[in-house]
Amino acid sequence: MTNQKQTNLRRSILIGMLATASAFAAGTGFAQNFPAKPVELVVLFPAGSAADVTARVLSEQMSKKLGQPIVVVNKPGGGGSIGYKYAQQKPADGYTLVFNSTSISTVFYSGLIPFDYRAFDPIARVTVENPVIAIRANAPWKDLKAMVDDVKKRPGAVSIGNSGIGSHTHISSVAFFKEINADVMHVPFGASQVVTSLLGGQIDAVVSVPSALTSHVSAGTLRIVGVLASSREPAFPTVPTTAEAGMAYNGEMWRGIASPKGTPPAIVSRLEKALQEAVTSPEFKAQGVKMGFVPAFMPANEFGPLIAKDDVMLGRLIERAGLNIK
Repeated sequence: MTNQKQTNLRRSILIGMLATASAFAAGTGFAQNFPAKPVELVVLFPAGSAADVTARVLSEQMSKKLGQPIVVVNKPGGGGSIGYKYAQQKPADGYTLVFNSTSISTVFYSGLIPFDYRAFDPIARVTVENPVIAIRANAPWKDLKAMVDDVKKRPGAVSIGNSGIGSHTHISSVAFFKEINADVMHVPFGASQVVTSLLGGQIDAVVSVPSALTSHVSAGTLRIVGVLASSREPAFPTVPTTAEAGMAYNGEMWRGIASPKGTPPAIVSRLEKALQEAVTSPEFKAQGVKMGFVPAFMPANEFGPLIAKDDVMLGRLIERAGLNIK
């Protein structure tokens, strides 16, 4: 190599190093000033829903740490697909977050969004919830076994509601009843309508997350007959799991916070720390007891692999349930 080529090579390397250092310094400086304005938290369900109430408690605690309002923006519909599409198109600057869940995989494999979980950067897991089967308090079934026995005697006659096409509760409902070879009529609703429809007698049961049901169970209008998970649900500790009833099925659902792909790592780190304080706060823990979710903080470097692992599992589950149209 000639002296001139060596000089040019050294110059290129130096320029590259300087550019990297400059970008890092700029990103760090940006992170130190972040957030300089309110941050949007996109919630995939309507105002007043269980997810919305949970997100508002979380955002209030985050705001205390970050010094700026975390504004909840409701984008309901399509099992979460409308909210995901809205958030995915926003700049990757940390000012738009999405209250995501396993639904990022279910809506993708159901064909409701053209991108998968990799369109977002994971920030932190915040809760874990187990789907449960609820019936009216005056329903004739005393437990899950009695319900399943009746369903199998009357194929297609029993209607099971869920929170929307492609939602986690929809997938869980279809997969569970297929797993036990029971033929039911699945009825997708909006999240705010499904419990009301059960109470009104339009459907016979629902598969739902606990947070949407706790107040009705406390009021004595609904009963929980089964937990679609490998462990009991803390909100309903006396209710057996499907495994305990001899019908093994695990539909555990997490919720977390993510941002559009390409969000600066320093911003992700700052948001992650704010979320850790929010999730471990007494206020958020109290809300978990009240609404039936388990505060379960997980940092970004662990949350990302969890999303990827569950995506594979959910893809197989959806395919087995005959709902995969990708």
